[in-house]
Order: sequence, then C-alpha cells, then structure tokens
Amino acid sequence: MDTLADLNPAQREAVQSIGGPVLILAGPGSGKTRVITQRVAYLIRDCGVSPYNVMAVTFTNKAAREMKERLYRLLGSRLQQLTIGTFHAICAQILRKEGAAMGLDTHFVIYDDGDQMAAVRKALKDLQIDEKNFPPRPILNAISAAKNELIGPEEFAADNYWREIARRVYRRYQEVLAEAKALDFDDLLLLAVRLLQEHPDVLDKYQRRYVHVLVDEFQDTNVAQYVLIKLIGGRYRHVCVVGDEDQSIYRFRGADIRNILSFEQDYPDARVIVLEQNYRSTQTILEASRGVIRPNVQRKEKRLWTQNDPGVPVTVFEAYNEQEEGQYVVSEIERLRGQGYGHKDFAVMYRTNAQSRALEDAFVRAGLPYRLVGATRFYERREIKDVLAYLRLIHNPFDGLSLARILNVPGRGLGPRTLADLERWASGLGVPLYTALQLLERRTASEEQAGAGEQGSKGARENSPLRPGTSAPPLPFAPRFQNALLGFLHLVDDLIAAKEGRPVLEVLDLVLDKTGYAAYLRDGSQEGEERWENVQELRSVARQYDVESPEGGLAGFLEGVALVSEVDNYEERVDAVTLLTLHSAKGLEFPVVFIVGLEEGLLPHARSIDNGYERPEELEEERRLCYVGITRAMQRLYLVHAFRRTLWGSSQVRDPSRFLADIPPQLIKGRDLPAETRLPAADEKVPLFPPARLATVGPTTSPAPKVTTSPFKTGDKVRHAKFGEGIVVEVKPVKEDVEVTVAFAGVGVKRLSLAFARLERDEG
Repeated sequence: MDTLADLNPAQREAVQSIGGPVLILAGPGSGKTRVITQRVAYLIRDCGVSPYNVMAVTFTNKAAREMKERLYRLLGSRLQQLTIGTFHAICAQILRKEGAAMGLDTHFVIYDDGDQMAAVRKALKDLQIDEKNFPPRPILNAISAAKNELIGPEEFAADNYWREIARRVYRRYQEVLAEAKALDFDDLLLLAVRLLQEHPDVLDKYQRRYVHVLVDEFQDTNVAQYVLIKLIGGRYRHVCVVGDEDQSIYRFRGADIRNILSFEQDYPDARVIVLEQNYRSTQTILEASRGVIRPNVQRKEKRLWTQNDPGVPVTVFEAYNEQEEGQYVVSEIERLRGQGYGHKDFAVMYRTNAQSRALEDAFVRAGLPYRLVGATRFYERREIKDVLAYLRLIHNPFDGLSLARILNVPGRGLGPRTLADLERWASGLGVPLYTALQLLERRTASEEQAGAGEQGSKGARENSPLRPGTSAPPLPFAPRFQNALLGFLHLVDDLIAAKEGRPVLEVLDLVLDKTGYAAYLRDGSQEGEERWENVQELRSVARQYDVESPEGGLAGFLEGVALVSEVDNYEERVDAVTLLTLHSAKGLEFPVVFIVGLEEGLLPHARSIDNGYERPEELEEERRLCYVGITRAMQRLYLVHAFRRTLWGSSQVRDPSRFLADIPPQLIKGRDLPAETRLPAADEKVPLFPPARLATVGPTTSPAPKVTTSPFKTGDKVRHAKFGEGIVVEVKPVKEDVEVTVAFAGVGVKRLSLAFARLERDEG
C-alpha cells in the first residue's frame, strides 16, 4: 500500500517532513486527521521507525479511538507498541510508572468534578470559611486555572482578599487530595511536568523513548501541555504539531492561542506547512468564512480554496423574533427535504444553550426529529428540572418525585439519609410524602401541647389523614432534621397559597426568590451564570405563555412543558436534525448548516464587550467561534438573526451581528432581495442589506440623506411599493435617520429606514 497515495502536494510535504520541528497549519476541511495518521504510518512503514518510539497526542478519547482505528488498518498488530492517547491519559500512565520518584502513591485515584467540589467544600469547612461568602465553584475554577499554568499554592498570587482566601483553600484542597491519595485532572498534567523537570533520569528515559512526538489540535493546548511536549521532545526535537489558530475557541478552558502563534519562536528551525485545500465546503462558503476571520490580528494568513463547485449563495434571514426564527429553520428544512436531503444532513448551531428552547419547541410542533449534541435538552437541564419540580409540587403537592428532587435543593441539611427516612416513614403510614410532612407537623404540635391533656390528642385523631385502624409509627428524625423538614413544609405551603390568582411568571419568580434558588445558582462562576441564563430563558417561556394563554394558568403551562420534554424518542434516531452549540461543532460537518442568533450581544457575546468597550482577545475568540460554525457547512449555509428576541428574561430589539457585515455582499442571498439587485465587486463597500430591508448595517457608497423627524406614528396605516399595506408598530430615531417598524399584511414585520424607504400614508 502506498502511504502517500491520493495526497495533495501540501499534505505529502506534511507527511514526509520528518526531521526536526514541524508546524502544520491545517485549515478546516483540509484533511488534517488523514495527514496525521498517514504521517505516523509513513514513519513506521517507510522510514523504519519503531512504533515504540512514537507518541501521538489527541484532545479527546473519541479522536484517539478514531486514530487507532485508522492506523490499525494501516499498521495491523504493530499498532500495539504505539502510544496514542489524550494528554491526561498519557500523563496518568507516566505517573503510575514513575510517580514514586517524587513520593507519589502510584495507586492514586482520580477525582472527577463532583469529587473536586466536595474536596473544596471540605477545605472551606476545615478553614471555617463560609461557602455563602466564598462559593466553591469559582474557587475551584481559580485552582484549576493556576494548575494549568503550573502554579502551585505557594506561588499562587494573592493580590486581593478573595485571592488570599482562594490561596488558603488551594493549599488545604491539595492536603485533602493527598489524604485521600487522589489527584484531580489538572494534577495529572502539573505533576507530570514537575516529575520531568525535577528528575533528569526520568526525563532522559522518556526523551530517549519518544523520538517522534505528534500533537493534534495544538491551538487548544494550555501552558502545562505545551511545557510537557517541549520537555519530552527536547532531545531529538522531532516535534510535529498540527492545528489552526483560527479555530482556537476554548480560552475559557485555559487554551492559550500563543502556543501555536509562538511555536516558530521556540523552534526557529521549524518547517511551516499550510494546508489550504479544502475538501468539505463550496468556495462561496470558504470566502464567507474568510471575510469573518480576516479582521483578527492573532492569526496567520491562509486562503482556503477548493475544487468543489462554487455553490449557492449564503442565505441571510432576518426573523422578527425567536419564534419566527425557529419556524423559518423548520420551514427551510422541510423545503430542502423535498430536494432529497435527509434529516441528518442538517445542523442548527447557536452561541448559548438557552437558545435551544425556541428551536426545540418549533421542532416538536412540526414533528421533526432532532438530537442535541454537546448539551442537555433544555427541559432536561438540571436547573430547569429543579424549577419545574417546584412548580409541579405547588401545583400538585402529592407529586412525590418532585418533592424528593428539591427537598434539599438548595441545601437545607436534608441529605439522602433523611430523605430515605422520610420515605420509609411515609410508606409505613401508607401516605404520600407531603401528607407525611403534614403528620409530622401535627405530631410535633401535639407533643408540644402534651400538657393540654387528652383533648389535644383527641382533636389530632379526629383530623388524622391516616388510614382507619393505622397508628403512627415512631418518628425516625432527630430534632434538627425534624425542624428542617417542617421548614420545607411551611415553604411549600406558603408557595401554594401565594400562587392563587397569579400569572405563571409571577409564580415562577416567587419560587426563585422564596426558595433561594436564584442565589443558589448565581454563585459567581461562569457555569452558574450560564445556568441562570437558562432559568431566565424559562422565564421567557412563562412570559410568553401568560400573553398567549393566560386562561390556562400554572396547570396549562406545566402541561405544555411536559409535551415538549416528552420527545425523548427522537434523541436515539439516526436520521435527525442536529442541534448544538458552536463550541460543540468543531470537528463535525453537515451538508446544510443554520447559525441562528447572529446578533450583537449573542454572537459576539456580551462578555466580549465591557461597558461599551471592546475586549479585543474575547472579541477575536467570538469571531473564531463564528468561523468554526461557518466552516462546518458543506453545501448550504444559513445565517439567521432576529429583530427582537426575548432572552434571559427580557425582550429587546437586537442589532445584527457585526460579523454579517464582514461577509462580501456578493456572496449573500438575503431575504426580500430584489431580483434586479446588482452584485457588487468584492472590494466595494455597500450595505449588507438593501435599503428596503435595513439600511443600518455597514457603510454606504454615498452619504444617506438626513432624516430627523417622522411623518408617521404608531398605529398609522402605510403603503410600500413592494410590501404593500401595513401598520406602523414602532418609530425610533437612529443617528441621522428614523427607523420605522411596520407590520405588513401577508409579509411580516419589516424595519425600514426613512432615508431610503419610500413609505406613503395609506388614506384608504
């Protein structure tokens, strides 16, 4: 078998360049995985390198499995001596074998995220630090970030009081791990690096073994991973790294884009090979992606090209709101299904998990199968299930599953043992959990009034909900647990009383406030804020329900939610539309891609703009995220934004994403584009949208006429030459123009610039 068969010239060079450091800049769809596997096979089969002397590092177990499967077909049994795995797996292997040299118990256990949180809480408790003032999650995040940069507790910078507390917890946290003979994920990297740095004999052993080191997705490496590779590959310097700085989107996980950008500084003799031929997308899609990524400063210039067809133009669509956005996606999928596409050919991508709710609702209403990748279904997310459990409980207090779910959420000191005791006691009484709590309250009151005589207990017996002939067994609860259970009962009863006559949104807000769930989620961590965003999205659903179906009340709302969340059978179907976040999209490809929510504040995310000031590094990462999404598309690309969106609890008019204006206009087929519209030259500066739709995005070739006042007001009937008759919904000054929003019969809502739109008053 010819290892180099069917490789293009750049790929062939990447495979055959085996001496010294090599940097392979692999654009999306350029055959990166194939190059890596063929390079390994070339080293072993054509160059006589022993598999024992080759290490290939990936970022996910899935990628490692795929590489092994490909190489097995090329190498057969020789694959067994080859080292292929993730950074964490390889480091764990090294520490198991060599960790004793640094006093490490090599039978260590590895703590997952839940274990780590428990260890942080123990450290806080041991140090007598209140979790309410110093939540565990942000402290654990700070510890993880420090370890990723090879910073131990003694070197941890404490330049303010919070950092000083984090430093103390970090030190105690490491002691807790040591007492348990445990390492966390970050320790695997940190300790492997320290082992190699502090023990020259161990370093020499691994340097001599791994003559050739290959690293995939190099743009996603953090400081610890970069140093590890530099150490192991330090003797022979046959280090080959493959990546694309334009696809570096995991900064929040510690990925450092400087690793790939500065590789040539650390290895001045490095050979740089650029893979620019794309095998995935049409040239139109590639040019659109280039327009989006080109403004970034932290990158190396690449121009992707393909031998594929030019393809159809990119479709840009403006929906009125997230409901129309979802309906548009569904209608286009159904239309394209008629042209031979299967459900599995479509992907819908978005910036935040909260955006999936409106999409899922649209898919359920249309009966379209879908599956979520890289995230939990909106109504299956923990925080959403918690809040819905409260709502179900106050609607039907005999719902034992809901009660058990939130009995100790937020924490009330009622752990699994107390719940088990309550369930056993209720079972012995033959009553639901809620009734058992009511009985507990009566028993407590009866015992407190024992001095009142027989009359008190007689009254209790007359009102007892126990089955006839049944006597209450002894209470299994210590006083403090009994008090906590009664506190929970009073909370539920108060919410049951307060819900009467209130809209669903008010009831939901009462739950978030009275239970302390809002404060429980908003613990200062990024994960907590993302969960809070999801709860705010549930508030948006409640707000919409109150407007559309106020007569249904809480019962109708819960029924509607249940219908949405009961489509689990679609999850397992192969032929289903894929819904996923942009962060989950890397490495995937689909014939048709929809990217929704292309609006300022969503993509780019509001976090990239601080009080009106752009944060360059964050903004560049947002641009890379958009680029990754665009380059997942093979044949068709849809970029969708909404005029108004209810998100995170509030409804706002949205501005189109600045990224849309970076796409060359001649590549775009926008909604309602006149058939005679001239496609401008590539370098011509024109508005992204024609004036009849939206004249507020992008520069124009000639100055627009100034308009300071409007002859129209809300409620006026107007006429447009193309859209016909309509009613003015909103009139808003915009710089030196006036923007008029009109609802046109049979067409929908349009935003029009008075400087360009020829609106006339309809006197008819």
